[in-house]
Amino acid sequence: MRTLFIGGTGTISLEITRLLSSMGEELYLLNRGNNAELVPKNVKTIKADINDEESVKKILSGMTFDVVVDFIAFVKPQLERDYRLFKDITKQFIFISTASAYQKPPVSFPITESTPVANPFWKYSRDKIECENYLMDLFRSSGFPVTIVRPSHTYGDQSNVLGGWNVFSRIQRELEVIIPGDGTTLWTLTHSRDFAKAFAGLLGNPHAIGDTFHITSDEALTWNQIYQIHADALGVPLRPFHIATDFLSALSKDDYEGSYKGDKSNNGVFDNSKIKRVVPGFVATTRFDKGVLPIAEYFLANKELQKPDNAFDKWCDAVIAAQREVLEKLRKLQG
Repeated sequence: MRTLFIGGTGTISLEITRLLSSMGEELYLLNRGNNAELVPKNVKTIKADINDEESVKKILSGMTFDVVVDFIAFVKPQLERDYRLFKDITKQFIFISTASAYQKPPVSFPITESTPVANPFWKYSRDKIECENYLMDLFRSSGFPVTIVRPSHTYGDQSNVLGGWNVFSRIQRELEVIIPGDGTTLWTLTHSRDFAKAFAGLLGNPHAIGDTFHITSDEALTWNQIYQIHADALGVPLRPFHIATDFLSALSKDDYEGSYKGDKSNNGVFDNSKIKRVVPGFVATTRFDKGVLPIAEYFLANKELQKPDNAFDKWCDAVIAAQREVLEKLRKLQG
């Protein structure tokens, strides 16, 4: 099977690249070549910028593929470009969407592929929904062989699940760490190696054409547990400080309203029975308390990643102090 990845070296796509390479599949990566050292030797790289449509069209002239996957499309015009480029040269086109597209807040659990898609809080999610609608319209009107895949929070051995070194560093230094909400929201974390196993089973699969799948683990953790697991991996006590998500969104709209109010502050528990029917034998096997250990080792071993952010520390400390001050004033008024 001949497969083309647009991208192929990101957190999700690199593990799929490695898996297909180990299976001896004929795989091509179309990207700028910035992470060439990560690409297995038997994987062919087409060095190009997908945004330069005319150049890519010339490079791919005469080539055909069984599957084309775009890992780096985020808005409808990029999918319109992909349709022009690939409509006549592939038997299957896979679009990587997002589980954050599901209705926020959800009205029922667990989340299935039939859960409505609607996210008023996050433009990123709405753009992905528009992409999905465009592709499914093409499937219905012209038979364009699309498959839509919705990852949720997927991480790798060098990821930082908490959003960067700053939060990780505060845990390590035993400083108070802001946890949005009360920390009891359930969340699903999926290792990219587990994601790759299910994803590989969709490639060239006739049962996947014209359909949508999410791929996640079956392990649901609260955010309190997720932060505690990080502290345990670092061998330090956790000092959590809970602050309402709405309050944090008001303070830092760009950072919190989309990612938290539009996603992480809602329970994210998924029914994976659909992907398991289409890819028999799939099961996610990486428990998060084990998956986080290489992440901790990676960040602690690479000093260049440990860049202090005094502004972030001051912001956290100021927010925590302000909430404590308000609470103290209210206690005095009450008594």
